[in-house]
Amino acid sequence: MAQMRMPSTEDLMSMWQASGLKQKIIFTFLMIAVFRLGAQLPLYGINNEVFANIASGNNIIGFLDLFTGGALGNVSIFALGIGPFITSSIIVQLVSVVIPSLEKLQTEEGEAGRRKLSQYTRIFTVVLAVFQSLIFMIFMRHLPGAIMPGVNHHLFFISSIAVLTAGSMLVMWISELITEKGIGNGGSLIIFVGIISGIPVYAGRTAQMVSHSTSLQLGLLVLLAIFFLTMVFIVIMQEAVRKVIIVNPKRQVGNKVYGGMNSFIPFKLNPGGVMPIIFAVAILLFPSTVLSLISQLNFKNEAAKDFIMNLTHYMSPDGIPYYVLYFLLIVGLTFFYASIMPNMQPKDIAKNLKKYGSSIPGVKPGKPTAEALDKILTKTTFIGAIALGIIALVPSFASYITNIKTLQGIGATSLIIMVGVALDLINQVKTHLLARNYESFLKE
Repeated sequence: MAQMRMPSTEDLMSMWQASGLKQKIIFTFLMIAVFRLGAQLPLYGINNEVFANIASGNNIIGFLDLFTGGALGNVSIFALGIGPFITSSIIVQLVSVVIPSLEKLQTEEGEAGRRKLSQYTRIFTVVLAVFQSLIFMIFMRHLPGAIMPGVNHHLFFISSIAVLTAGSMLVMWISELITEKGIGNGGSLIIFVGIISGIPVYAGRTAQMVSHSTSLQLGLLVLLAIFFLTMVFIVIMQEAVRKVIIVNPKRQVGNKVYGGMNSFIPFKLNPGGVMPIIFAVAILLFPSTVLSLISQLNFKNEAAKDFIMNLTHYMSPDGIPYYVLYFLLIVGLTFFYASIMPNMQPKDIAKNLKKYGSSIPGVKPGKPTAEALDKILTKTTFIGAIALGIIALVPSFASYITNIKTLQGIGATSLIIMVGVALDLINQVKTHLLARNYESFLKE
């Protein structure tokens, strides 16, 4: 199991002085600032207070608002957030496994193929953004007092869809720029910033709630202890690897003997990192949000109203069906990510080992090696997937047991994303530091 060392003061100074790293960090902060500014710019013609009242009393909308950094609650130009892009990425990756031509783009055509897949993702992001904007504006039209007086409804409807779609595309562009020119994964970092910005709100609500109750204060201590332990387990999950020992052949060049040293293949316990969590939330929140918005409308048919209300309740973040689906999606998406990662393909690894004369102790090269690696990878991924699913559920159940639900917004899902993104940033910084040290070594 790998151990993570927090960077020292000297490391941080070296980080800031590292070649190109300072510029990347500054660029990332500038892009985040643009995102935060856009999250505060309200959509013209909307009465924000009306929608804010609904968002504050609705678990689904409130949870989704956390991932947009308050942009949804403010009904800003970035109200859709990174959601359409994330959802589009999920669909394109899933379809790429099923359609041979798309799979070929991903596995055989290298950088050119990946660029084509990125283009398909962007196009589908536009489609999803238009669709989500349409649903949102239909809801706003039927919400009493949501549209300000004197506004031309037809023109406002069309222009708002265009603005929300453009805002979503701008968020996607910002995330891609951060990934390309900054530090970390842009999409994950935008969600990370959104979560961080919401912590003071949730903390304030919780402090107000427990201030006059001794039992709730004790429950809060228990809940915070569980949150802390969850963070510890998340770090372990993110850093843990299953090492497969590899025997390398000896070769003689002149009078010197090279090779012969044992090495290992590291199979990560959680190969997908935070992405299974993010994708699971995105998949669940889309139908949940649509149902939640519909449930706010006035129904003339009582049977239809009851049906929508019941369905919304079952799909809300505090409903049992939601937790079951959430767990299953995390497990399934963890396996999915393990299956598409280039460095975790048993056949390719076995082929390369045979090519260089390396082997696993006690296993024949070729097909037997691929089968052995596949078994190891399946077991490792299964353990990691189940553990990740459990970690994602424990704090939510703890909130239910302690009856402190004001912190659910920064529950396991948010904790996993925050810790995962933070670890990813630290690892990228380490990579830059190692590269800088290597360059310095070559110059000496």
